Amino acid sequence: MTTMVLLVAATVLYAGYNVLVKASGTVVPLTAQTTVLATICLQLAALGTSSVFAFILWNRGVVNFSVGTPALMWAVGAGICIGGAEIAYLYLFGGVGGLKPMPASLAIPIIVSGSILLALFASALFFSEVLGWRQFAGSALIIAGIAVLSSDHGLY
Repeated sequence: MTTMVLLVAATVLYAGYNVLVKASGTVVPLTAQTTVLATICLQLAALGTSSVFAFILWNRGVVNFSVGTPALMWAVGAGICIGGAEIAYLYLFGGVGGLKPMPASLAIPIIVSGSILLALFASALFFSEVLGWRQFAGSALIIAGIAVLSSDHGLY
C-alpha cells in the first residue's frame, strides 16, 4: 500500500468519524443527561475494527504482534486523549447538560485545525522536527480561518 493511499484512507476515515460523531450527537434525546454510552459504543466499534484487522493479519501469517512496552504506553496515552475528545465531541454536538448543540460546520473545522496547530508545534518541541516558513505561514492561515469561522458565533 502506498503512502498516498494510506493518507487518503486516513483522511476519509477521519472525516467519516467526525461526521458520524456529529450525526450521533444530533439524535441525543432532550432527556439525556450524558452521552457516555455513545462514547463507549464508539470505542467498542473501534476495538472490533482493530480486532478484525489483527485476525486478518494473523490469518496471513503475522505472528509477532509485539511492539514493546514504550509503544504500548504511548498508545494508552493516545487512547485516553481520543476517549476524552470523543466525550467532548458528543457533549458539544448533543447539547447535553444545558449546552446549545454546536454546528458541525463550526466545531469540526475548529477542533481539527486546532489539533493540526498543536500537533505541528508539538512535533517541533518533542520530536525535534524543523519548522520552516511554510509551517508558520500555514499556521497563520489556520489561525485566521478559525477567527473567521468563530467570529459570527461569539466564541472569543
